[in-house]
Amino acid sequence: MRETRTAQTSLFDFYSEHKRSEQLRSLSALLDEHPELIRLVERDLLNKGAQATGCKGLSVESIFRCMVLKQITRTSYEQLSFLLADSQSYRTFARLGRNCFPSKSALCTNLRRLRPETLEGVFKQLAQDTWSKGELETEVMRLDSTVVKSNIATPSDSGLLDDGVRVLSRLFSKSRERTGIKVRLTDYRKPSRRLAAAIFYSKKAGKDVLYPELLQLAKKAIKQSERAVAHVNAKSVDPLAFCWIEEVLHYRHLLEKVIDQCERRVLHRESVPAGEKIVSLFEPHTDIIVKGSRDVEYGHKLNLSTNKHGLITVVMLEKGNPKDSERFIPLLEKHQALYGHVPTTSIADGCYASCDNVDTAKAMGVEKVAFHKKNGITLGAMGIKAKTLKTLRDFRAGIEGNISELKRAFGAGKALWKGESGFAAFVWASVISYNLMHLVRLDSG
Repeated sequence: MRETRTAQTSLFDFYSEHKRSEQLRSLSALLDEHPELIRLVERDLLNKGAQATGCKGLSVESIFRCMVLKQITRTSYEQLSFLLADSQSYRTFARLGRNCFPSKSALCTNLRRLRPETLEGVFKQLAQDTWSKGELETEVMRLDSTVVKSNIATPSDSGLLDDGVRVLSRLFSKSRERTGIKVRLTDYRKPSRRLAAAIFYSKKAGKDVLYPELLQLAKKAIKQSERAVAHVNAKSVDPLAFCWIEEVLHYRHLLEKVIDQCERRVLHRESVPAGEKIVSLFEPHTDIIVKGSRDVEYGHKLNLSTNKHGLITVVMLEKGNPKDSERFIPLLEKHQALYGHVPTTSIADGCYASCDNVDTAKAMGVEKVAFHKKNGITLGAMGIKAKTLKTLRDFRAGIEGNISELKRAFGAGKALWKGESGFAAFVWASVISYNLMHLVRLDSG
């Protein structure tokens, strides 16, 4: 069974005399002050059937520390494996035993077992503990939103059709390897790739001719998948065969949706609502986000608040593309649920502004409800003076830097873990690491 914490610090553990190493030492001491965080992570890593890795396996504490280390260094699993083998400071921070050298696959397997719900609980526990100790100021909150991108290429109808044909054809070619049953079907990968490339480089008139050909290939792949599934179903009861069938059905369903949206958009010139579009076969949870007149982004919207020290106090990872004005009150409610009170003062971007939001926030107990742009709301309704609004505007600008640091230095610009659950877990890992590092800076002055 995997251990929760490293039993004893080795005599060989030490931090080098370097600014980065001193930072890791302070971060390690901070984590030691919050052992309850490790107990929360145990639920995901000490469940039944969990397998240790290596000689004794990574402890729960080591896995959590490796997660933090990965986010603050922004390295790949391969690079993190090298750092943990080569750097004594990193090994000491991760609390690795003398004979423990986690591989890329061991790190990936263990870190990806951390569920987003667990990491959200870690964030809340850390925030509540810090607030109860008087180290987290929550009376004034500044709010803003940003977009965390999915790890996908810029989508196009032709590219999505080609992806569907390619994935299904690849599954057909591996049917014997996966199920023990050979499926003999035509491979459409080459003509699909050729047509997709021709559409990409052609002008509008050429696209009108080429798209029907690519759509026809995609429909042929759909029909082939029906025959392949029926053939494997009739000849095998192996659980591995059922896994293969589920995968084929999953991608077939997505390709059917892509065909439908492509026919509506390209052939019938119909405007397809963003909520009905598929922008990736591999990250189908991805939302289409348009903020104002800026470029379209693909990922999920993140609403958050920070305090005067830059610590993130509330986080809401959204589904779809809700208006910011609709998320202002839920952010206040989340703040109240987490800390037991609403802030006395809130300052948000102009996109959150509405008279209803002002009235509701005041009814909840917020004394000053300010927005960067007034949008027709009087200063009297906000409960502030012109000079106070200017001060709060300057204060609100600080959240732009907080968001920039979260995305640039802690990886939240693009979520690299696969799937909807992986996306959310990656975001929470970034937020937790961000807050831990800010707490270290505050302690060091």
